[in-house]
Amino acid sequence: MSDVKISGLHKTFGQVHVLKGIDLEIPAGEFTVLVGPSGCGKSTLLRTIAGLEEVEQGNILIAGVNVNTLRPRDRNIAMVFQNYALYPYLNVFENIAFGLRARKMPDSEVRSRVHFAAEMLGITGLLDRLPRELSGGQRQRVAIGRAIVRKAQLFLFDEPLSNLDAQLRDEMRGEIKRLHQDLGITMIYVTHDQIEAMTLADKIVLMRGGVIEQMGAPLTIYERPANRFVAGFLGSPKMNFILGDVINRGSSHAMLLTDGETIPLPQRSGGWGQSIVLGIRPQHLERSEPITSVNEVRLKRTIEIVQPTGSRTYITINIGGAQCIAETESMEIGRPGELIELSFDLSHAVFFDPISGAALV
Repeated sequence: MSDVKISGLHKTFGQVHVLKGIDLEIPAGEFTVLVGPSGCGKSTLLRTIAGLEEVEQGNILIAGVNVNTLRPRDRNIAMVFQNYALYPYLNVFENIAFGLRARKMPDSEVRSRVHFAAEMLGITGLLDRLPRELSGGQRQRVAIGRAIVRKAQLFLFDEPLSNLDAQLRDEMRGEIKRLHQDLGITMIYVTHDQIEAMTLADKIVLMRGGVIEQMGAPLTIYERPANRFVAGFLGSPKMNFILGDVINRGSSHAMLLTDGETIPLPQRSGGWGQSIVLGIRPQHLERSEPITSVNEVRLKRTIEIVQPTGSRTYITINIGGAQCIAETESMEIGRPGELIELSFDLSHAVFFDPISGAALV
């Protein structure tokens, strides 16, 4: 179990600057998830930590040791790939044992480690099978088992669940979470799936365009996003964004929507610019009940789209020219074309600068 410290890390491919001065510290035993859209640099960062890509500028320290020039096999790390990377003509036992045999480990120790990993992952009954006889989830367990037996100081996961269907992804997320709890090993996990990031991480590192936009505990980033990109990336359905103008009401300020309706603004809004973006998450835009807060904003709108999902229903309405989604209980909702009154509490709103996208405080 080791800590990881990355400072001033740069990486280019030809004319493309993929990593632009990454600074990141991962304490020993932490589960860190690198997340972001395709092309943001998260996989390149992981491969550079693994030694599969060379460091051009900056430093990577694992357990206090600079590994910039160390070969991958000398870094004492284990990596789990998206495509499993199993040997097709070796059975499960030998696939898990392959790295141990390459290190000339005694057969008794090999068997002990393989059976320990197999029991932990629930694949003891599969040890004699070939990879082609396994499901996708079983293959991924074998790949993880191969990492476990290494007893590495650092585990790296490169989008390991992206080839699985939705149900298997849910199962394997639980397996990986339990694995981290049981082993306590430092893990760095790459995904583009924000649900995976939220459910697995001790710390999320959200990237875009080769830089880190924000890092922190999942709920901290979710509730206090640094900018509009972060707010829109984390959360499903994503946060609603409504553009309006800031107007003076004597001792207070309000937000003027394009349809002429106004929304009161908090006291801190006095120093904001002429325009503003209000962000509100779908679960906070709900069916109106008797007023319970002085910060409550009520809106009457026509239902445009209804999307039932079982216990919850998503409805689409128009607020100030923006298509917004409200999350409601399934039994509450009407039909498209009907009028509905919704409300939200200003304490749940986040405000952004319309030009820079930065959150306003």
